[in-house]
Amino acid sequence: MALRVRFSESDTGRVRVAERSDVLWEILLAAHQLQRQDGAEVFAQWRRFAASRLTGPMRRLLVLAPARGYSPDFLTPAEARSGGFDAGLNAVRETGRARLSAELAQLPPARRDFPWVRALARGEAADMRRLGEGIAAFRRALLAPFMPVMERQLAADRAWRAQVLLRGGVDLLLSTLHPTVTWEPPVLRVAQGPFGRELRLDGRGLVLVPAFFCWRVPTVLRDPALPPVLVYPIRHETAWATPPPDVGQLRRVSRLLGRTRAAVLEAAASGGSTTELAGHIRASPASASEHLRVLREAGLVLTRREGATSQHSLSPLGRALLEGTPDSRL
Repeated sequence: MALRVRFSESDTGRVRVAERSDVLWEILLAAHQLQRQDGAEVFAQWRRFAASRLTGPMRRLLVLAPARGYSPDFLTPAEARSGGFDAGLNAVRETGRARLSAELAQLPPARRDFPWVRALARGEAADMRRLGEGIAAFRRALLAPFMPVMERQLAADRAWRAQVLLRGGVDLLLSTLHPTVTWEPPVLRVAQGPFGRELRLDGRGLVLVPAFFCWRVPTVLRDPALPPVLVYPIRHETAWATPPPDVGQLRRVSRLLGRTRAAVLEAAASGGSTTELAGHIRASPASASEHLRVLREAGLVLTRREGATSQHSLSPLGRALLEGTPDSRL
């Protein structure tokens, strides 16, 4: 099967690369990877790590996200790209009953016939809450320890695409997007695409979303009425899934900084806004902001402004402290 994305005259001027990572797409694609066997040279170590930490709530996501084939579009709302994980997860929780029913009906019978999936299709609040808890737990336990290295590789891809765009414009950007992608204006063709159909942009433009857990072939949303995105694989470093800090090291950091501040430092390892980090440690944004200020003044956390929000990440010194590894400045 091949996917054909048809551009109108105005669409080439509305192509852009997503400015930030889409965490919900990464979670969905990671759920796919956890159930697959290919790509072992990149994902085998992470799969072993993740498989040993799966819980019941996380497995609900695996039911909705088969290794191959259709996954419901409502799991990857556009709000995650514009507002971050919390905004995206809220959008998932607030999906309307009609959409839930229509999209879940497209799952294979063996998956859609789970009692809790049928309840989800009816919009049952308790089951939507449990799904949200499972998605949040999946991110926290299986992705957060590796977010710094993921973000580094995603940032490198975005920087490379920006250079390509400066050198050769949209034509060169689309022509070099991925080996499976062919750009023959006005059609972008994805060989072995997820759906054998034509997607007409009709002046809506196209958002290109680099994704760490995407593998082999770019993917799209199935519903052509949704804002068009093309999620494509980045180039990977093969040795990336280094273990997270061990419990003993976290306890030592906790004794040094205090339990709450150590929790803030650990949460900052995955990056995020003040509100997102506050949610991780179950504190108010004001409290988290004060702890982040102290950590920033100590050189352990980096902060940058993105619009109306502040995004935080670990400094090299903060990472060395959290992981218990030497830093050249110590």
